Amino acid sequence: MPRNQEVIRQWKLLHALESSRHGATIQGLADELDVTTRTIRRDLAALQEAGFPLFDERDEEGPVKWRLDGQVLKGLDTGFTLQEFCALYLSRNLLETVAATPFQHDLGLAFARLEKLLSPRMRQFLDRLPAVLTAKAGPRARTAADSAATVQKLLEATLHHRAATMRYHSVSSGGIKDYLVHPYKLAFAQGGIYLLAYVPAYRDVRTFAVDRIAGVSLEKQTFTPTERVGDDVFANSLGVNTGPAARVEIEFAPAVAPYVRARVWHTSQQLREGQDGTLVLAMDVCHDWALRSWILSWGRFSRVLTPAALADELRSDLQAASERYAQG
Repeated sequence: MPRNQEVIRQWKLLHALESSRHGATIQGLADELDVTTRTIRRDLAALQEAGFPLFDERDEEGPVKWRLDGQVLKGLDTGFTLQEFCALYLSRNLLETVAATPFQHDLGLAFARLEKLLSPRMRQFLDRLPAVLTAKAGPRARTAADSAATVQKLLEATLHHRAATMRYHSVSSGGIKDYLVHPYKLAFAQGGIYLLAYVPAYRDVRTFAVDRIAGVSLEKQTFTPTERVGDDVFANSLGVNTGPAARVEIEFAPAVAPYVRARVWHTSQQLREGQDGTLVLAMDVCHDWALRSWILSWGRFSRVLTPAALADELRSDLQAASERYAQG
Protein backbone atom coordinates (compact mmCIF):
# COMPACT_ATOMS: atom_id res chain seq x y z
CA MET A 1 0.00 0.00 0.00
CA PRO A 2 1.38 3.47 -0.86
CA ARG A 3 2.95 5.29 2.07
CA ASN A 4 0.55 8.22 1.78
CA GLN A 5 -2.51 5.98 2.17
CA GLU A 6 -0.99 4.44 5.29
CA VAL A 7 -0.49 7.84 6.90
CA ILE A 8 -4.04 8.94 6.09
CA ARG A 9 -5.46 5.67 7.46
CA GLN A 10 -3.53 6.04 10.71
CA TRP A 11 -4.77 9.62 11.02
CA LYS A 12 -8.35 8.36 10.63
CA LEU A 13 -7.63 5.70 13.24
CA LEU A 14 -6.57 8.37 15.74
CA HIS A 15 -9.76 10.28 15.03
CA ALA A 16 -11.90 7.16 15.48
CA LEU A 17 -10.29 6.37 18.83
CA GLU A 18 -10.70 9.90 20.14
CA SER A 19 -14.32 10.05 18.99
CA SER A 20 -15.16 6.83 20.83
CA ARG A 21 -16.24 7.74 24.37
CA HIS A 22 -16.13 4.17 25.67
CA GLY A 23 -13.23 2.84 23.62
CA ALA A 24 -13.23 0.82 20.41
CA THR A 25 -12.56 -2.81 19.64
CA ILE A 26 -10.10 -3.87 16.98
CA GLN A 27 -12.91 -5.46 15.00
CA GLY A 28 -14.99 -2.29 15.26
CA LEU A 29 -12.09 -0.17 14.04
CA ALA A 30 -11.45 -2.57 11.18
CA ASP A 31 -15.10 -2.34 10.12
CA GLU A 32 -15.12 1.46 10.35
CA LEU A 33 -11.94 1.88 8.29
CA ASP A 34 -12.74 -1.03 5.96
CA VAL A 35 -9.45 -2.86 6.57
CA THR A 36 -8.42 -6.12 8.20
CA THR A 37 -7.89 -6.54 11.94
CA ARG A 38 -4.26 -7.32 11.18
CA THR A 39 -3.88 -3.88 9.61
CA ILE A 40 -5.47 -2.25 12.67
CA ARG A 41 -3.10 -4.07 15.02
CA ARG A 42 -0.13 -2.98 12.93
CA ASP A 43 -1.32 0.64 12.88
CA LEU A 44 -1.94 0.67 16.64
CA ALA A 45 1.59 -0.59 17.22
CA ALA A 46 3.00 2.06 14.87
CA LEU A 47 1.10 4.87 16.60
CA GLN A 48 2.20 3.65 20.03
CA GLU A 49 5.79 3.58 18.83
CA ALA A 50 5.34 7.14 17.55
CA GLY A 51 4.45 8.21 21.09
CA PHE A 52 0.68 8.54 20.91
CA PRO A 53 -0.90 7.63 24.29
CA LEU A 54 -2.89 4.54 23.27
CA PHE A 55 -3.85 1.87 25.79
CA ASP A 56 -6.14 -1.15 25.91
CA GLU A 57 -8.48 -2.28 28.66
CA ARG A 58 -10.83 -5.19 29.17
CA ASP A 59 -14.15 -5.30 30.99
CA GLU A 60 -14.91 -8.33 33.11
CA GLU A 61 -16.85 -10.03 30.33
CA GLY A 62 -16.44 -7.70 27.39
CA PRO A 63 -13.86 -7.58 24.60
CA VAL A 64 -10.62 -5.64 24.73
CA LYS A 65 -11.16 -1.98 23.89
CA TRP A 66 -8.60 0.57 22.81
CA ARG A 67 -8.57 4.19 23.95
CA LEU A 68 -6.65 7.37 23.26
CA ASP A 69 -5.63 9.51 26.23
CA GLY A 70 -6.73 12.97 25.11
CA GLN A 71 -5.18 14.64 28.19
CA VAL A 72 -1.64 14.16 26.97
CA LEU A 73 -1.27 17.88 26.23
CA LYS A 74 -1.08 19.05 29.83
CA GLY A 75 1.32 21.82 28.84
CA LEU A 76 -1.31 23.44 26.61
CA ASP A 77 -4.07 24.78 28.83
CA THR A 78 -6.60 25.52 26.09
CA GLY A 79 -9.01 22.61 26.20
CA PHE A 80 -7.81 21.33 22.82
CA THR A 81 -8.25 17.64 22.16
CA LEU A 82 -5.27 15.77 20.81
CA GLN A 83 -6.95 15.59 17.40
CA GLU A 84 -7.60 19.35 17.37
CA PHE A 85 -4.05 20.09 18.43
CA CYS A 86 -2.60 17.85 15.73
CA ALA A 87 -4.83 19.51 13.13
CA LEU A 88 -3.56 22.92 14.26
CA TYR A 89 0.03 21.72 14.06
CA LEU A 90 -0.56 20.43 10.54
CA SER A 91 -2.18 23.69 9.44
CA ARG A 92 1.25 25.32 9.38
CA ASN A 93 1.58 23.89 5.89
CA LEU A 94 -1.43 25.96 4.84
CA LEU A 95 -0.37 29.05 6.76
CA GLU A 96 2.93 29.04 4.90
CA THR A 97 0.92 30.33 1.95
CA VAL A 98 1.01 33.72 3.68
CA ALA A 99 4.79 33.52 4.06
CA ALA A 100 6.74 36.72 3.47
CA THR A 101 4.00 38.70 5.18
CA PRO A 102 4.79 40.64 8.36
CA PHE A 103 3.23 37.77 10.33
CA GLN A 104 5.66 35.11 9.12
CA HIS A 105 8.08 35.52 12.03
CA ASP A 106 5.34 35.40 14.66
CA LEU A 107 3.79 32.33 13.05
CA GLY A 108 7.15 30.60 13.11
CA LEU A 109 7.57 31.31 16.82
CA ALA A 110 4.05 30.09 17.60
CA PHE A 111 4.53 26.78 15.82
CA ALA A 112 7.93 26.33 17.44
CA ARG A 113 6.18 26.48 20.81
CA LEU A 114 3.57 23.97 19.66
CA GLU A 115 6.29 21.58 18.52
CA LYS A 116 7.76 21.49 22.03
CA LEU A 117 4.54 19.89 23.31
CA LEU A 118 5.01 16.90 21.01
CA SER A 119 7.47 14.10 21.48
CA PRO A 120 10.10 13.68 18.75
CA ARG A 121 8.39 10.51 17.50
CA MET A 122 4.98 12.23 17.38
CA ARG A 123 6.47 15.10 15.39
CA GLN A 124 8.10 12.62 13.04
CA PHE A 125 4.73 10.98 12.43
CA LEU A 126 2.86 14.26 11.95
CA ASP A 127 5.53 15.65 9.65
CA ARG A 128 4.64 12.91 7.17
CA LEU A 129 1.11 14.24 6.77
CA PRO A 130 2.00 17.50 4.97
CA ALA A 131 3.29 15.28 2.16
CA VAL A 132 -0.35 14.47 1.39
CA LEU A 133 -1.71 17.94 2.20
CA THR A 134 -0.19 20.88 0.39
CA ALA A 135 -1.10 24.43 -0.50
CA LYS A 136 0.15 26.69 -3.24
CA ALA A 137 0.84 30.29 -2.36
CA GLY A 138 -0.72 32.81 -4.69
CA PRO A 139 0.88 36.02 -5.96
CA ARG A 140 1.97 38.37 -3.19
CA ALA A 141 3.57 41.74 -2.75
CA ARG A 142 7.32 41.67 -3.31
CA THR A 143 7.95 44.12 -0.46
CA ALA A 144 5.58 42.51 2.07
CA ALA A 145 8.42 41.18 4.20
CA ASP A 146 9.55 44.77 4.85
CA SER A 147 6.11 45.92 6.02
CA ALA A 148 6.22 44.57 9.59
CA ALA A 149 6.89 47.94 11.24
CA THR A 150 4.19 49.61 9.16
CA VAL A 151 1.67 46.92 10.05
CA GLN A 152 2.48 47.26 13.76
CA LYS A 153 1.83 51.01 13.66
CA LEU A 154 -1.38 50.57 11.72
CA LEU A 155 -2.59 47.92 14.16
CA GLU A 156 -1.97 50.31 17.04
CA ALA A 157 -3.79 53.10 15.22
CA THR A 158 -6.73 50.80 14.45
CA LEU A 159 -7.04 49.42 17.98
CA HIS A 160 -6.73 52.80 19.73
CA HIS A 161 -8.50 54.94 17.11
CA ARG A 162 -5.49 57.15 16.52
CA ALA A 163 -5.25 59.29 13.43
CA ALA A 164 -2.21 58.71 11.22
CA THR A 165 -0.35 60.51 8.48
CA MET A 166 1.22 58.46 5.74
CA ARG A 167 3.12 58.78 2.50
CA TYR A 168 1.62 56.58 -0.19
CA HIS A 169 2.74 55.52 -3.67
CA SER A 170 -0.33 56.24 -5.77
CA VAL A 171 -0.70 54.03 -8.83
CA SER A 172 -3.20 56.39 -10.46
CA SER A 173 -0.95 59.46 -10.26
CA GLY A 174 2.37 57.65 -10.39
CA GLY A 175 3.70 59.77 -7.53
CA ILE A 176 3.78 59.91 -3.74
CA LYS A 177 0.87 61.52 -1.92
CA ASP A 178 0.48 62.47 1.73
CA TYR A 179 -2.70 61.46 3.55
CA LEU A 180 -4.26 62.05 6.93
CA VAL A 181 -6.27 58.91 7.63
CA HIS A 182 -8.42 57.29 10.31
CA PRO A 183 -7.41 53.59 10.15
CA TYR A 184 -10.45 51.32 10.47
CA LYS A 185 -9.29 47.83 9.56
CA LEU A 186 -6.47 45.73 8.11
CA ALA A 187 -7.40 42.97 5.69
CA PHE A 188 -5.33 40.19 4.14
CA ALA A 189 -6.48 39.26 0.63
CA GLN A 190 -4.93 37.79 -2.50
CA GLY A 191 -1.40 37.79 -1.11
CA GLY A 192 -1.43 41.38 0.15
CA ILE A 193 -2.36 43.36 3.24
CA TYR A 194 -4.73 46.27 2.79
CA LEU A 195 -5.64 49.18 5.02
CA LEU A 196 -9.21 50.41 5.01
CA ALA A 197 -9.18 53.94 6.33
CA TYR A 198 -11.48 56.94 6.40
CA VAL A 199 -9.89 59.90 4.60
CA PRO A 200 -11.31 63.16 6.01
CA ALA A 201 -10.26 65.07 2.88
CA TYR A 202 -12.44 62.77 0.75
CA ARG A 203 -15.11 62.09 3.39
CA ASP A 204 -14.97 58.47 2.37
CA VAL A 205 -13.38 55.13 3.25
CA ARG A 206 -10.51 54.24 0.91
CA THR A 207 -8.43 51.08 0.44
CA PHE A 208 -4.63 51.31 0.56
CA ALA A 209 -2.12 48.56 -0.23
CA VAL A 210 0.24 48.36 2.76
CA ASP A 211 3.24 47.51 0.57
CA ARG A 212 2.82 50.89 -1.16
CA ILE A 213 2.94 52.87 2.10
CA ALA A 214 6.31 54.65 2.12
CA GLY A 215 6.00 55.85 5.71
CA VAL A 216 3.47 56.24 8.50
CA SER A 217 3.39 58.16 11.78
CA LEU A 218 0.74 58.17 14.48
CA GLU A 219 -0.83 61.41 15.66
CA LYS A 220 -1.89 62.26 19.22
CA GLN A 221 -5.31 63.06 17.80
CA THR A 222 -7.91 60.30 18.18
CA PHE A 223 -11.05 59.76 16.14
CA THR A 224 -14.51 58.27 16.46
CA PRO A 225 -15.42 55.98 13.53
CA THR A 226 -18.21 57.51 11.48
CA GLU A 227 -18.49 54.82 8.81
CA ARG A 228 -19.16 51.11 9.22
CA VAL A 229 -16.74 48.62 7.68
CA GLY A 230 -18.06 45.05 7.71
CA ASP A 231 -16.10 41.92 8.52
CA ASP A 232 -16.08 40.78 4.88
CA VAL A 233 -14.72 44.03 3.53
CA PHE A 234 -14.38 42.86 -0.08
CA ALA A 235 -17.63 40.91 -0.17
CA ASN A 236 -18.82 42.54 -3.40
CA SER A 237 -15.64 41.95 -5.34
CA LEU A 238 -13.75 39.06 -6.87
CA GLY A 239 -10.69 41.04 -5.84
CA VAL A 240 -10.03 43.80 -3.32
CA ASN A 241 -12.61 46.42 -4.19
CA THR A 242 -15.19 47.89 -1.82
CA GLY A 243 -17.50 49.35 -4.46
CA PRO A 244 -21.21 48.60 -4.90
CA ALA A 245 -22.41 45.37 -6.46
CA ALA A 246 -24.28 45.13 -9.76
CA ARG A 247 -25.64 42.20 -11.74
CA VAL A 248 -23.47 40.59 -14.40
CA GLU A 249 -24.34 37.60 -16.60
CA ILE A 250 -21.64 35.64 -18.39
CA GLU A 251 -22.16 32.82 -20.88
CA PHE A 252 -19.55 30.05 -20.95
CA ALA A 253 -18.96 27.66 -23.83
CA PRO A 254 -19.58 23.90 -23.35
CA ALA A 255 -15.81 23.26 -23.30
CA VAL A 256 -15.36 25.11 -19.98
CA ALA A 257 -18.86 24.84 -18.52
CA PRO A 258 -17.93 21.88 -16.24
CA TYR A 259 -15.05 23.84 -14.70
CA VAL A 260 -17.23 26.89 -14.06
CA ARG A 261 -20.04 24.76 -12.64
CA ALA A 262 -17.68 23.00 -10.21
CA ARG A 263 -16.71 26.16 -8.27
CA VAL A 264 -18.39 28.75 -6.10
CA TRP A 265 -16.94 31.93 -7.56
CA HIS A 266 -19.07 34.27 -5.45
CA THR A 267 -21.74 33.85 -2.80
CA SER A 268 -24.33 35.55 -5.00
CA GLN A 269 -23.81 33.34 -8.04
CA GLN A 270 -26.67 31.66 -9.89
CA LEU A 271 -26.28 29.11 -12.68
CA ARG A 272 -28.53 28.60 -15.67
CA GLU A 273 -28.05 25.71 -18.08
CA GLY A 274 -28.36 26.27 -21.82
CA GLN A 275 -29.87 23.70 -24.19
CA ASP A 276 -26.73 23.75 -26.34
CA GLY A 277 -24.41 22.87 -23.44
CA THR A 278 -23.55 26.44 -22.57
CA LEU A 279 -23.73 27.73 -19.01
CA VAL A 280 -24.81 31.18 -17.85
CA LEU A 281 -23.33 32.44 -14.59
CA ALA A 282 -25.03 35.40 -12.91
CA MET A 283 -23.42 37.30 -10.01
CA ASP A 284 -23.92 40.52 -8.09
CA VAL A 285 -20.38 41.92 -7.86
CA CYS A 286 -18.32 45.05 -8.41
CA HIS A 287 -17.63 45.75 -12.06
CA ASP A 288 -13.95 46.29 -11.30
CA TRP A 289 -10.64 45.18 -12.77
CA ALA A 290 -10.79 41.90 -10.83
CA LEU A 291 -14.03 40.96 -12.58
CA ARG A 292 -12.83 42.03 -16.02
CA SER A 293 -9.54 40.16 -15.74
CA TRP A 294 -11.34 37.04 -14.49
CA ILE A 295 -13.70 37.08 -17.48
CA LEU A 296 -10.82 37.70 -19.88
CA SER A 297 -8.93 34.75 -18.37
CA TRP A 298 -11.48 32.42 -19.99
CA GLY A 299 -10.51 33.74 -23.42
CA ARG A 300 -12.84 32.86 -26.29
CA PHE A 301 -14.88 30.56 -24.07
CA SER A 302 -16.70 33.39 -22.24
CA ARG A 303 -19.06 36.17 -23.32
CA VAL A 304 -20.73 38.87 -21.23
CA LEU A 305 -24.48 38.99 -21.82
CA THR A 306 -25.27 41.85 -19.45
CA PRO A 307 -24.59 44.66 -18.83
CA ALA A 308 -23.92 45.92 -22.33
CA ALA A 309 -21.43 48.53 -21.10
CA LEU A 310 -19.20 45.83 -19.58
CA ALA A 311 -19.43 43.77 -22.76
CA ASP A 312 -18.31 46.81 -24.77
CA GLU A 313 -15.33 47.39 -22.44
CA LEU A 314 -14.17 43.80 -22.79
CA ARG A 315 -14.64 43.87 -26.55
CA SER A 316 -12.35 46.91 -26.69
CA ASP A 317 -9.80 45.17 -24.46
CA LEU A 318 -9.78 42.09 -26.70
CA GLN A 319 -9.45 44.19 -29.84
CA ALA A 320 -6.53 46.10 -28.33
CA ALA A 321 -4.87 42.84 -27.32
CA SER A 322 -5.37 41.44 -30.82
CA GLU A 323 -3.75 44.53 -32.33
CA ARG A 324 -0.73 44.18 -30.02
CA TYR A 325 -0.25 40.56 -31.06
CA ALA A 326 -0.59 41.59 -34.72
CA GLN A 327 2.41 43.89 -34.29
CA GLY A 328 4.62 40.81 -34.01
